[in-house]
Amino acid sequence: MEGSTWERIAVETPASVPIAPTGPDRKEELETRVDRAIETAGAFLRGRQSSDGHWVFPLEADVTIPAEYILLEHFIDDIDPALEGRLADYIRNRQGEDGGWPLFHEGEADVSASVKAYFALKCVGDDPEAPHMRRARAAILERGGAEQCNVFTRIALALFEQLPWRAVPMMPLEIMLLPRWFPIHLDKVSYWSRTVIVPLLVLLDRRPGAANPRNVNVAELFLGDPWKRCPPLVKPTGGILDTVFLAVDRALRLLAPLSPPALRRRALDRAVDFIGKRLNGDHGLGGIFPAMANTVMAFRTLGYGNDDPRYVDALSAIRRLLVAQKGQTFCQPCLSPVWDTALVAHALMEAGGADNEAAAELASGWLAGEQITEVRGDWARARPGLVPGGWAFEYRNDYYPDTDDTAVVVMAIDRVRPTGDDSVKRGAEWILGMQSTTGGWGSFDVDNSKHYLDSIPFADHGALLDPPTSDVTARCVGMLAQLGYSRDDPSVARGIEFLIGEQEEDGSWYGRWGTNYVYGTWSVLTALNAVGEDPASPHIRRAVRWLEERQRDDGGWGEDGATYWPDRRDEAKSSTPSQTAWAVLGLMAAGEVDGPAVRRGIEYLLNAPREDGSWREDHYNAVGFPRVFYLKYHGYSAYFPVWALARYRRLRGGNAKTSPFGL
Repeated sequence: MEGSTWERIAVETPASVPIAPTGPDRKEELETRVDRAIETAGAFLRGRQSSDGHWVFPLEADVTIPAEYILLEHFIDDIDPALEGRLADYIRNRQGEDGGWPLFHEGEADVSASVKAYFALKCVGDDPEAPHMRRARAAILERGGAEQCNVFTRIALALFEQLPWRAVPMMPLEIMLLPRWFPIHLDKVSYWSRTVIVPLLVLLDRRPGAANPRNVNVAELFLGDPWKRCPPLVKPTGGILDTVFLAVDRALRLLAPLSPPALRRRALDRAVDFIGKRLNGDHGLGGIFPAMANTVMAFRTLGYGNDDPRYVDALSAIRRLLVAQKGQTFCQPCLSPVWDTALVAHALMEAGGADNEAAAELASGWLAGEQITEVRGDWARARPGLVPGGWAFEYRNDYYPDTDDTAVVVMAIDRVRPTGDDSVKRGAEWILGMQSTTGGWGSFDVDNSKHYLDSIPFADHGALLDPPTSDVTARCVGMLAQLGYSRDDPSVARGIEFLIGEQEEDGSWYGRWGTNYVYGTWSVLTALNAVGEDPASPHIRRAVRWLEERQRDDGGWGEDGATYWPDRRDEAKSSTPSQTAWAVLGLMAAGEVDGPAVRRGIEYLLNAPREDGSWREDHYNAVGFPRVFYLKYHGYSAYFPVWALARYRRLRGGNAKTSPFGL
C-alpha cells in the first residue's frame, strides 16, 4: 500500500440505505440497521488493510498541489506528457462556477490558487482563448489580478520570470547562521515553515530562472506591468509591527550585496546540511510537498545532476505523492499512514468482534514499529533532556514526530494491548515532556508562540507558528486520562485549565486541524469525559447546546471551510458523514447517548449514501493552514461514521452512558 496508486476494494452494500420506518418496530429496526452498517463498514476497512497491518487513504488538497507539480516539471525540464495531461484534467474538473479555483469544495475563487491553476494549464498547452481559460482569466482580473497573490505564489511567478524579485520578501540565506537568542530564528517557527524555508532560502539567494521549455508567460493575468509597477509587499496583520518589518526588509535589500562571500558560503553549507539530514531517504524533506518541491529546485539550482543520489531521492519523494483513483490523478500534499492506521484501529476496536480486533492487533504491531526512538528531532532543541518516543504522520519523518499522532497511536495500542506495552510508556513520557508553559500542546514543538513573527512580510499565509491548540491538547489530555493519570496530576490539571480557557463564547472549541468548531468541540468533549468531568458542568452544557443548535434538518452536521473567517463562522452548505460522526461522538461523550440529537444523527449516518462500504463525502474536512490551505482526508468518511455507530451501539447496550477511552 506504499505505492503511488490507490484503488477501492469492492464490498457489496447498497448505494444508500432506506429511511427507517416509524411505529413499534422502529427500535428493533434501528438496531438491525446499525449492526448491518457496522458489519459492512468493518468488512470494507479490513479489506483495505495492507498485509503488514497499516492503512493509508488518499489525502487531497486544492488544485495548487497538482498545479505546482506541473510547474515543477517545467522548472527542471523533466516533463511527463501523459502525467501532466492527467493532472491537467483534474485541475480543469475542479474549476468553480465563478471561473476561478476555490480552496475547498464549493468555495469561492481564490486568486493565488487560480493563478497557479491557470499557469499550469497554459504550460500543459491549453489555449488561453479556450472558454475555461477565458473564464479563469476574468475571475482573476476581477479580484485584482495576479498582483494580489500571496507570497508563495509570488515566488513561483518570480522563478518563472513573471514577476520581479523585489515583489518577494527579503529572506537572506544568512538566516541559517543566526544565534537562537536572535528574535528571528528557524527554531522559532513551525516545523512546516522551517522545512519549506530552508531550501527556499537557497532559491531566494540564487534567484534561478525556470527552464520553462515552452516559454510560457502569464502577463495577461496582471492588471498592469509588474516590472514597471511592482506589487507592494503585504502587511500580514495590519499592525505596527508590519511596518517595522517592512522597514527591515528595505534595509536588508541594501545590506545584502555587502555580505562577505565566505559568510554566504557558510550559510549555504548549513542549509544543505540541514536538508540532507532530514531527507528521509526517498520520503522527502519534512514529508510535505512544498518542502520537497523546494528541495528539488534547490538541488537543481546548485547543480546536482540527474544521477546525484540526493537529487534522485528528492525527486522520487515527490512522485510518491501521486495517486490515481476513480479515473482521476492528483498529487497529495503528504501521506497519512500513521494517522489513518491509528484511527482505523480505534474504529475497529469500538466495533468489536474477532475479525475487527484481529485487524486492530495487526495494526498495533505495525504502529509500534513506527515509533521514533533513535532520532532527536528539532523538538529536542527546546527539550534537550527528553527521550525520543513519538510518532510522525507519514511513513518517514524522523525529525518531526507530532503530539497529535503520538497521542492517538498510544491510545490505540493501549486499547489493543491493555496489559501494557513499552511503546505506550515511552510515547506517554514524550507527550508529557512536550507540554507548553500555557498547559496546552502544540503539534510539533514546545512554546512555538512567538506571535510577533506573524508580522514579517513572508508570513502572509498566517501559519508561520505552531502554538498550542484545543484539539491537540484534548488528544494529549485524553491519552493521559486513558492511561490512568488522574485529573489532579499536574500535567492533566494544566491541560484541563487550558482547554476550559479556550472555549469560545458560544460554547464551541476551535478546530485547528479539522473543520472546524464541530471537530474542536468533539475533541475537547472526549478529553473532558476521559478525565471524569461532570456532564452537568456549565462549560459542557454550553458545548452540548451549541452542537444541538447546529444540527441540520436532515439530522446531520456540516461546516463550511469558510467558517475559518470570523465573520462566516456559522456557514454550512450541507451535512457530511465525518462531521456528523464527530458531533455524535462529542454528544455521547457529554452523556447524551439517549438524547434526540444523537438519535437523529445516527439516523442521518444510516441514511447517508455509501459507496463500497464507506460513506460518500465531497466536502473538505480538514485544514493545513486556515483560510489558505484545505484538506480532504478520504479515510474520514470511512472510519469516523462506523466509529460513531459502534459507540452508540455499545453505550446503548451497556450500563455506562459515556466511554472510558480518551478518544
